[in-house]
Amino acid sequence: MLLVTDRWEVAPKGLRLEDPGAPRRRPAAHRVNRRAVAAERQRRSQTRERPQQRGKRPEAPAANPTVGGKVEYQLVGQVLAIFAVLALSFLIELFVLGGLRHDRDQAQLAALFRIELAQGHDSEGHDLIAPVGPFDDAGKPLASGTPVALLEIPRLNLREVIVEGTSSETLMSGPGHRRDTPLPGQVGISVIAGRRTTYGRPFGSLGQLHKGDHITATTGQGKNLFTVIDIRRAGDLLPPTLTRGHSRLTLVTTDGPSLAPTGALWVDTDLISDAQPRPPQLSSQAVPLADAMMAGDISALWGVVGWSVLLVAAAIGTVWVRFRAGRWQGWVIGVPVLITFGLLVSDDIAAMLPNLL
Repeated sequence: MLLVTDRWEVAPKGLRLEDPGAPRRRPAAHRVNRRAVAAERQRRSQTRERPQQRGKRPEAPAANPTVGGKVEYQLVGQVLAIFAVLALSFLIELFVLGGLRHDRDQAQLAALFRIELAQGHDSEGHDLIAPVGPFDDAGKPLASGTPVALLEIPRLNLREVIVEGTSSETLMSGPGHRRDTPLPGQVGISVIAGRRTTYGRPFGSLGQLHKGDHITATTGQGKNLFTVIDIRRAGDLLPPTLTRGHSRLTLVTTDGPSLAPTGALWVDTDLISDAQPRPPQLSSQAVPLADAMMAGDISALWGVVGWSVLLVAAAIGTVWVRFRAGRWQGWVIGVPVLITFGLLVSDDIAAMLPNLL
């Protein structure tokens, strides 16, 4: 029997007293192991998901649309850069290396012509005599590029060796003598053509001459002195007809914008010293088409095609190295090769351009 005093329970001996307001503890048999329950739930969840996961194949990563565009952008940029290198090579050939080539050829031609004027001998003992006509000792037309005269214009501070022929490739070395005209100082009208803009631009200042200026042309027959009588362009009146037994020298180059000429510029000069006899001349029909004024050398086309094939191969190789090894590796390897082939192609392309440029 329990005795209750002031809301406290009095238990018999051996029994535990409890506070009626305190929470009662659940018996140990009824306690729940929360960790075990959570682990069991997780195990059951994984068991239910496994069959579904086994039936599914892993999905491929979604393609990034920006990757393809980036590659195309890089390829276009690479092609444009290659074209820029080729354009730069062409300009270097025309205005830098072309000038150096002209100066080198002029130095060699001046040394050779000086020996010929002195009637010297070459390393094999052959006589070297300056030519006085369009044919050599064997009766064949003089080879293109053979030095035939020395032209001096004091007002322009010009001193150039004149070579035989007026083709585009020949005029890269200096002014050229038209084959079907007499040499300067001989009876008749002699014509000398020269470049105005490229390859040393020997006739670049020809339009600055005035009437009365003096010009000297030295050939194997001696020194000949001329005076300027007229400077004319397209549409101007022709100079007076040359009288019999007299000599005239006409210098020809382009007129108008440097790389887009609108016509030709002629400087007519009359001989004021004694005229020299004229040997038999080469007929106009025997002059090659490439020697006509403002003509290009079509024979250089094969060189353009051959070097272009190698240039395209070098460009493809440069792009391949660029994407395989890296940007700087591609440029370090490819640029020197591209410039080399670009200069070779540019040289042949320049030979196909009008010969007076």
